[in-house]
Amino acid sequence: MPKESSPFINNTDNDKGNLYDGKNMALFEEEMDSNPMVSSLLNKLANYTNLTQGVKEHEEADDDEGPAKTKKPSPALGTLIGVYLPCLQNILGVILFLRLTWIVGTAGIMESLAIVVMTCSCTMLTAISMSAIATNGVVPAGGSYYMISRSLGPEFGGAVGLCFYLGTTFAGSMYILGTIEILLTYIVPSAAIFKAEKKEDEAEALLNNMRVYGTCCLTLMSLVVFVGVKYVNKLALVFLACVILSILAIYAGVIKTAFEPPDFPICLLGNRTLQNHNFDQCLKTMEVDNVTVTTKLWSLFCDSPDLNATCNEYFTLNNVTVIQGIPGLTSGVIRDNIWGDYGPNGMLVENKHQASEPAADTSQDIYMPYVANDITTFFTLLVGIYFPSVTGIMAGSNRSGDLRDAQKSIPIGTIMAIATTTFIYISSVILFGACIEGVVLRDKFGDSVKGNLVIGILAWPSPWVIVIGSFFSCCGAGLQSLTGAPRLLQAIARDGIVPFLQVFGHGKANGEPTWALLLTGGICEIGILIASLDAVAPILSMFFLMCYLFVNLACALQTLLRTPNWRPRFKFYHWALSFLGASLCLSLMFISSWYYALVAMLIAGCIYKYIEYRGAEKEWGDGINGLSLNAARYALIRLEEAPPHTKNWRPQMLLLLNLDSDHAVKHPRLLSFCTQLKAGKGLTIVGSVLEGTYMTKEAEVKKAEQNIKSSMTTERTKGFCHVVASSNLRDGFSHLIQTAGLGGMKHNTVLMAWPGTWKQSNDPVSWKNFIETVRETTAAHQALLVAKNVDSFPTNADRLGQGTIDVWWVVHDGGLLMLLPFLLRQHKVWRKCKMRIFTVANMDDNSIQMKKDLQMFLYHLRLDAEVEVVEMHDSDISAFTYEKTLVMEQRSQMLKQMQLSRTEREREVTPPPVCRAHSLQQCSNRPSTLCPKWVRVVFGLSLLFFTVTLVWYRNQSNVRRMHTAVKLNEVVVNKSQGAHLVLLNMPGPPKNRGGDENYMEFLEVLLEGLNRVLLVRGGGREVITIYS
Repeated sequence: MPKESSPFINNTDNDKGNLYDGKNMALFEEEMDSNPMVSSLLNKLANYTNLTQGVKEHEEADDDEGPAKTKKPSPALGTLIGVYLPCLQNILGVILFLRLTWIVGTAGIMESLAIVVMTCSCTMLTAISMSAIATNGVVPAGGSYYMISRSLGPEFGGAVGLCFYLGTTFAGSMYILGTIEILLTYIVPSAAIFKAEKKEDEAEALLNNMRVYGTCCLTLMSLVVFVGVKYVNKLALVFLACVILSILAIYAGVIKTAFEPPDFPICLLGNRTLQNHNFDQCLKTMEVDNVTVTTKLWSLFCDSPDLNATCNEYFTLNNVTVIQGIPGLTSGVIRDNIWGDYGPNGMLVENKHQASEPAADTSQDIYMPYVANDITTFFTLLVGIYFPSVTGIMAGSNRSGDLRDAQKSIPIGTIMAIATTTFIYISSVILFGACIEGVVLRDKFGDSVKGNLVIGILAWPSPWVIVIGSFFSCCGAGLQSLTGAPRLLQAIARDGIVPFLQVFGHGKANGEPTWALLLTGGICEIGILIASLDAVAPILSMFFLMCYLFVNLACALQTLLRTPNWRPRFKFYHWALSFLGASLCLSLMFISSWYYALVAMLIAGCIYKYIEYRGAEKEWGDGINGLSLNAARYALIRLEEAPPHTKNWRPQMLLLLNLDSDHAVKHPRLLSFCTQLKAGKGLTIVGSVLEGTYMTKEAEVKKAEQNIKSSMTTERTKGFCHVVASSNLRDGFSHLIQTAGLGGMKHNTVLMAWPGTWKQSNDPVSWKNFIETVRETTAAHQALLVAKNVDSFPTNADRLGQGTIDVWWVVHDGGLLMLLPFLLRQHKVWRKCKMRIFTVANMDDNSIQMKKDLQMFLYHLRLDAEVEVVEMHDSDISAFTYEKTLVMEQRSQMLKQMQLSRTEREREVTPPPVCRAHSLQQCSNRPSTLCPKWVRVVFGLSLLFFTVTLVWYRNQSNVRRMHTAVKLNEVVVNKSQGAHLVLLNMPGPPKNRGGDENYMEFLEVLLEGLNRVLLVRGGGREVITIYS
């Protein structure tokens, strides 16, 4: 199967290795595996043969028997046979023969011309857009579906492709209904199964006959398509000949009316048109052997044939008149047909120029043999009914694989076919209005001309030319719809973008879409059960209009985006024309039927969302991706103009992950917490660092990215993944903090896990990297979140019950501590948790006033939280604090003094000597290696109980900091040990890097005894405001 990314279709991997031979290009020999020589490329293009498509493939599969199959020559159809005539056959059809005269009579010549011009302009503009797309490279099997899907992406392609499929299927229903209408109304009316006893039951009887015969016809046609579709193709020429002969007969008849109008008398009672089925003479009475006798017409309006019988009042008051149904071109009847005559269902067809005496009682009119409207008529209804007569413009693009030069034939053939049919329709509207009496035009089923097809009585030499021609034309169009629709569905199913349709991609051994044909028949039956041609036509109009709408949008989008691959050979297009075509399509949808339009758009929208969430990932280089890139570029440029306002601030996360030895995510709960904190909003960049160079770590980097993306999918984290290789982890994380993001879409918050094993590790690099990351974020004015015991954090599937999120607000950080719990509670995991805010008061603070002020502050922030002020009394530094400080400084001094290798350090087990002097004088006389300058300690003799006395301390701040950590930890543990999450201000690292290890000890003491903790360090700006 050729790849779409290949510059030519028949690209295979069989000739790899034969791309380079010789020494002339030795400089490029290492590139020959991935980049072929130009000579090889040109050779393949010269030997290029396009793909055959459609039913040709299945015909060849049927004909090729035996183990040795002969290779078929490539088809080579020209513009006339390959595009022009198929489009002509598909455009001209059932509406022209069965409804155009009625539309002209109902809407009038002027409004009918408006309908024709609107619809033909729509298809002409669509053809221009389609020509541009079709000439922008090769269009393989799939035709219009392929063009739309590859231009607008799989979501739009699938949605519009299925709409086009439904339109083609309902078109099959319409053609079958047209076939049965011609059969039962004009060829063999006696074949009707359901017969109306009364006039008012005629419409229902006709619908039931249409349903029965339509179902039988559909079954027969489906069997023909299933058994031998090649016979349908061979009969296509016959069906086309029927259409052309019928149109020529119409023009011949029109010319003949100028000299010798045909004799088709119309009987009028007053100004009302009568159904001319049950009487031969348009007379009330007649003289037979000098005796006045009543006629058959009399018996239709009177209760007996006697002259003194009781008759209908209107019949009594008005006389009967005979007029010619086709006065001819020179009669001047065109003046009477300029304007329309709309009316409700049941309105009688009347000649306004005839005298009439109105009757007082009109209740019996519906039972009389008058010609009346069978539906309520209005302009927009006629637009929907007429539009299917201009569809079929895709016939050329659907055969693109069978053409000698598709890029030349499709534009010329399609546009010429539309121009030809537009001329036929416009001339037909004018000529019908100029030749045929208005009451006959408004007679949909020809009841006033003895049940003849209205357009048939105009034809020369006989009405049967049109009747038989239109019958076979509708049969052929129905067969072609049942042939094309299953293949379109099969193409969509084989693309794999709609999972539930995959079963319809299978078929017979030769590829015949059996299952798709069954579904098509089932949907087609729905249209047949509707049974009314006038009701089915607007339905398929919606689906075709939606398809044309997106063809125009695809062309406009590609033109405006100016993608490098957009190089159509057809140059007579413009984005404004495409937008005009799209606007016209959308307008026609709502003009025809606003509720059908909404239903069609709803169906397309549901399919779009289904493919978006459940469909296969496809990268077709479509215009939507290009549009997204341009929109993203524009938005990024706008974002960079100024930093976001405080009201728009939200955490844009850079998530720093640690990976294990297999490059898997070590703490996946960090991704879960990020998802809960973001609730799917804003930017998330997940980054990690591998130690080494990219040249040596390329495979590992890609593997790590795949693992991270897999974890992101599992944890439902929406964002971007970025793994870098760096000579050391410290520089790698620094590069991520500095460079992650693009333009104004950069992170403002860094989330990472607490290095839980920093004490157990003999290598200080881990905690040094952590502290340097803290410094980096502070210097970059970015917020920092550090999650301790992150593996105990809830997953996205957990639902925390009643509990609290405790915020310990010690110093003001811009309001980030307040904002984070609010964001967390938007997620269903934390939704039931309440928020508590604790703040610390010193001895000289008014704790009562502080609580009131804090409650008022939270009220203005629109945050619901309990407030508590915790008083921390000044107390003496305890012996426990001194002991913790001493242990910390001993460990620090030990790491500083031991400049050993890793293996030697592991063997070192004895602690450094500690001064155990009994007097200050003895200690001062000892060497400095045994008694460091910065500590003097007097130990007691007992090992179980001792007192630490600070004699002299070079840096008193360590003790004070340890005292703060111990006291604050006591308070936090006392108040918040049972909380679901504790948020706490994160103190900054010391400016003097010599005390980094002490900083880690302070934090460890501060967090001791707490389960889930989030340390928060603000980025130096306000992130929450009381203003609206």
